[in-house]
Amino acid sequence: MSLTRDPFEKVRPQVSFKDVSFSWPGEKENVITRCNFAIGETGLWMIVGKNGSGKSTFLKLINGIIKPNHGQVNLLANVGMVFQNPDHQILMPNCRSELLININQKISKQAISYKIENVLDKVGLTGFQTRPVHTLSGGQKQRLTIASALISDKNFILLDEPTALLDRTSQIKVVKTIKKLTSDQENPLTALWITHRYEELIYADAVAEMKNGNLSEWQKPSKFQYN
Repeated sequence: MSLTRDPFEKVRPQVSFKDVSFSWPGEKENVITRCNFAIGETGLWMIVGKNGSGKSTFLKLINGIIKPNHGQVNLLANVGMVFQNPDHQILMPNCRSELLININQKISKQAISYKIENVLDKVGLTGFQTRPVHTLSGGQKQRLTIASALISDKNFILLDEPTALLDRTSQIKVVKTIKKLTSDQENPLTALWITHRYEELIYADAVAEMKNGNLSEWQKPSKFQYN
């Protein structure tokens, strides 16, 4: 009989912080203060917190965009990023060309076509290869940015309030897309999702709160209380 692994079981983390602190140049006050955390399991991990609590800075530290003033960031994953506004990420005029520039392997044309069809199908954009980007809704653009991360073989995606600019219908489609990808039995993704929308937490495997530059312990959504 196989046992399902407890998502809170201690395993070698894909990403971890050890006593990480960060302050912007010329500022005395830390944005992140002696922060310790780890993610060692695939799944959808969500962080909630008020504006100015350090959430976006936290993601930039993971992604290596900025370096900590003190402490250590350990990363054993291939990290991709999805921003709040997909228009800040999408560069090409149609879906196929956008995905093409994110393929980082030398593979055959047949393999390229298969990969493009496969990732579009995974994010619910089947048949969108030739669709001009300007005809996509905000939610469809956001799912295209997720497809771009997948096609570049990212296995750990950071999402910085990816539904903040979306209507309710598009919001649900995006969060359900990520939930499906992180629940894939054969090749599950790990996603770290920053949100200010409390209603999204029900989709998470674990939730933590960013407050005053530090992160609470991971909790299951049913037990989480937002302070």
